[in-house]
Amino acid sequence: MDLLDLVLHPVRLRITYAMSGGRTRTTAELCAALPDVPKTTVYRHVGLLLEGGVLEVAEEQRVRGAVERRYRLRRDRQTIDPETGASMSLDDHRHGFAAAMAALHAEFNAYLDRPGADPFADAIGYRQGILWLSPDEHAEMISEMRQVFASRAANQPAPGRSPRMMSLIQFPTEEHDK
Repeated sequence: MDLLDLVLHPVRLRITYAMSGGRTRTTAELCAALPDVPKTTVYRHVGLLLEGGVLEVAEEQRVRGAVERRYRLRRDRQTIDPETGASMSLDDHRHGFAAAMAALHAEFNAYLDRPGADPFADAIGYRQGILWLSPDEHAEMISEMRQVFASRAANQPAPGRSPRMMSLIQFPTEEHDK
């Protein structure tokens, strides 16, 4: 399966989100993290991600006579590389965006369905706005945002930390002078 087809699927995107931050998880733990997804579906998609090289086995141990595997994301396969991104067709981008939005929507619904969900106390946000930027200002802003994300990307699970989904979507809203 082609890497784009492999990762641009709502359930597989959610699995990769659940595995992010250096986490290792068993398939049973992934099922618990994605309670709205049927267990057989999680198992099938974990198998596809493993076969496609997006996940790897971090460790194996015997549990009641069966082998339990802990998986992790392969660091070299976590994102679509610039060359692949540049070769994506407009339909690939449509498909990717739709899959990402479906995964984001499902994650947000799973959050709201949790006991004790409190969007105000959890400081959730979903805002949109228009910024007027020159190409240089846009490049500078992207660089600054990458620095902000990079400064926190290596954070590991620790007391007082909880995983937070961050999503940034930006694109021109109308044709511009080139």
